[in-house]
Amino acid sequence: MKFYTVEDVAAILKVSEPTVRKLIASGELKATQVGRQYRISQEALDEYIARHS
Repeated sequence: MKFYTVEDVAAILKVSEPTVRKLIASGELKATQVGRQYRISQEALDEYIARHS
C-alpha cells in the first residue's frame, strides 16, 4: 500500500499544506499519525477525491 506525506497530498490536490492539515483535523481526509507527521494512504486519498469530484 502506498502512503503520501502532507506535502505530497497538497501537490496532488493543488492546495496548501495547511489546507491538507485542516482536512485531516476535521476528519474529512483520513490519515495516520507517525510521530509528529501524518501519512495518507492511497485509499484514503482516492476516497476523498471521489467524494469531492
